[in-house]
Amino acid sequence: MIAIIDYDAGNIKSVEKALIYLGAECVITRDRDVIARAEKIVLPGVGNFGDAMEKLNGYGLSEVLREEVAKGKPLLGICLGLQLLFASSEESPGVEGLNILPGKILRIPDDEGRLKIPQIGWNSLSLDKESRLFKGIRENEYVYFVHSYYLKADDESIVAASTEYGTHIHAAVEKDNVFACQFHPEKSSDAGLKILSNFIGL
Repeated sequence: MIAIIDYDAGNIKSVEKALIYLGAECVITRDRDVIARAEKIVLPGVGNFGDAMEKLNGYGLSEVLREEVAKGKPLLGICLGLQLLFASSEESPGVEGLNILPGKILRIPDDEGRLKIPQIGWNSLSLDKESRLFKGIRENEYVYFVHSYYLKADDESIVAASTEYGTHIHAAVEKDNVFACQFHPEKSSDAGLKILSNFIGL
């Protein structure tokens, strides 16, 4: 069973729908015991970094997520869920993230107004290393992004895929049992479903 973390963030239902379509048993929950019993965890989300951390902390979910990751349970962060895994974000100065992986979240530079922010739409991925999450995904595959902020990982060895949009963006990471995508696999057609299927099959 996969626990989809419920912290009042957007886009949770579309993730659930995609996982069910792929045959996975899943539940949207913020119950500590349910999360502890789950085989895997998905941390989705669309919204503000600071608001999300306030909700995660308020529901006691930050501690649970860190504990379950430390036990080796597979976790997949999606969009804001990727950003929350890191130490901080320029979106919410002074707010500490989950700090599960080393890195920071920066605002996409708008090139003096010439670049549309947020980035909304399809962009191609450069695969940076052999990855369990991207098994069967071809180089330059297109996936769907909606974001104004991006990851700059401190340790580039964790970067599984990158893209370019005004700057070099670390679009996905993979380290041991922790996986995350800045893009939305649940909205990325067959390629996105393959990525989710790979996570289900870990």
